Amino acid sequence: MTDLIWILFLVFALQPIISTRVMEWSRRGKLSQIERANGSRAIALIHRQETMRLLGFPVMRYIDMQDSEAVLRAIQMTGNNVPIDLILHTPGGLVLASTQIARAIRAHPAKVTVYIPHMAMSGGTLIALAADEIVMSPHSVLGPVDPQINQYPAVSILDVVARKPVAEIDDETLIQADVARKALDQLRKTVEALLSPDVDPGKRSALVDALSSGHWTHDYPISAEEASALGLNISLDMPSSVLDLMTMYPQPTRMGQSVEYAPEPRTRPPSRRR
Repeated sequence: MTDLIWILFLVFALQPIISTRVMEWSRRGKLSQIERANGSRAIALIHRQETMRLLGFPVMRYIDMQDSEAVLRAIQMTGNNVPIDLILHTPGGLVLASTQIARAIRAHPAKVTVYIPHMAMSGGTLIALAADEIVMSPHSVLGPVDPQINQYPAVSILDVVARKPVAEIDDETLIQADVARKALDQLRKTVEALLSPDVDPGKRSALVDALSSGHWTHDYPISAEEASALGLNISLDMPSSVLDLMTMYPQPTRMGQSVEYAPEPRTRPPSRRR
């Protein structure tokens, strides 16, 4: 009985590690499948809520310098004549890290396609702008890239300063306004430099302004239709292999399932037996 208890203990202790390794092998296999199908280098930059918890709350991942270093290393290991397929799912992240990735994508000589199965907000959109083609699902979204200063939109800080006499504004707000002004100018120039030369010249200035000037709230969802109308090269031809890959990045297990359905494709109503 004691031996059986120890065996069960080891099985339960090793199960998370084994499951993680199996999932990693499955993801690499799916990426290899995408590479073989497209003759490309496939890179996944996918952020979920981590299973690690802080005070009981799941930790949200975002684009950071570690992501930047890993993606840049993958691009450097890719031949100049090899296309890149970047599968992107993220709420955003550091401007520096996002800009580094975007510039590396823009500099790659072969075609770069960014696949957005669900969302690529903020810094994710900045990366997508550098691609030759953006492939979205019918209901996936991009987001504005306007800078945020201490969690406040830069354009809103400048608006507050413009509305009040300088004597009534504290020094910290004035400093934030100076940083906000610089950040808006820098982001506008960055977006302009990252956009493909193929973007319609007649739409280019309006596109840069819409994305970087704070025209929308920072979490505004830009649909594929709206992104295409703005002038971006959008395709809705999302491969099933990319959607399959997303299922291999599961969210942390919840106490209760909130969405359930039969996981088979459904193309017509099931026949009823009499």
